[in-house]
Amino acid sequence: MGRTQDPGIHGKRRKTALGIMEVVIVEDEKPAARRLQRMLKKLGLEVNIMLHSVNDGIAWFKENPEPDLVFLDIQLSDGISFEIFEKVRINSAVIFTTAYDEYALKAFKLNSVDYLLKPIDEEELANAVTKFKENYLKNSPQIDFNAFRKILETGNKPDYKTRFTIQVGQHLKIIATNEICCFYSENKASYLTTASGRNYPVDVSLENLEKDLDPEKFFRINRKSIVNIDCIEDIISYTNSRLEVKVKVFSEFQLIVSRERVRDFKDWIS
Repeated sequence: MGRTQDPGIHGKRRKTALGIMEVVIVEDEKPAARRLQRMLKKLGLEVNIMLHSVNDGIAWFKENPEPDLVFLDIQLSDGISFEIFEKVRINSAVIFTTAYDEYALKAFKLNSVDYLLKPIDEEELANAVTKFKENYLKNSPQIDFNAFRKILETGNKPDYKTRFTIQVGQHLKIIATNEICCFYSENKASYLTTASGRNYPVDVSLENLEKDLDPEKFFRINRKSIVNIDCIEDIISYTNSRLEVKVKVFSEFQLIVSRERVRDFKDWIS
């Protein structure tokens, strides 16, 4: 859909005619964007503009009049979508789309038109569009995207495991995560090593442990080992551009940072 690029139109709403409204979808998953486009068409809203990244959004909104309504996915492949509105002033009504319930609830409180949890339900979409038509064409509220971004960055950090329950004979032992210096695998089993030097088996793979551990504290240095930064005593250059990590109390085997992980490991400890 062609448009005249006129710097003077930036920040101004495109005037609608004969009930035709300008609607933009910002969604990095193209199949999801096309599905939303089809659903909106059933509701009488034609969507001709679909943007798939923060950079696409910045470029488009800089050169085109503001649409009446934006369907905005919160997390895009190249960043949080609010980065668009740090670069471009926009007064359009916004319906947030998100797979994260915590984000959605806060979006609602920040005066968006509405929020839709993925996968988007047709009835909920219809209700959101009706709400937009009845209330927001007359007076769209200003959304504080910077405040929203701050909430996302500081208020919605993932919940990482704070303790592990270990079977010791007939007893269950609770070990706080911050007391664990290392996780490792050996003979197809996983273990943890505590700061006191005790080893215990854990009934979970290192792959799943990675998801449960705070990445600021724990790093998987190779296929067999995850280390706690608070327990690292020394880091030594090793053969083939690798690094050896000395972790206090751990002596089962050498902890070697694999060559492909060395750069990320250096970034992690910086």
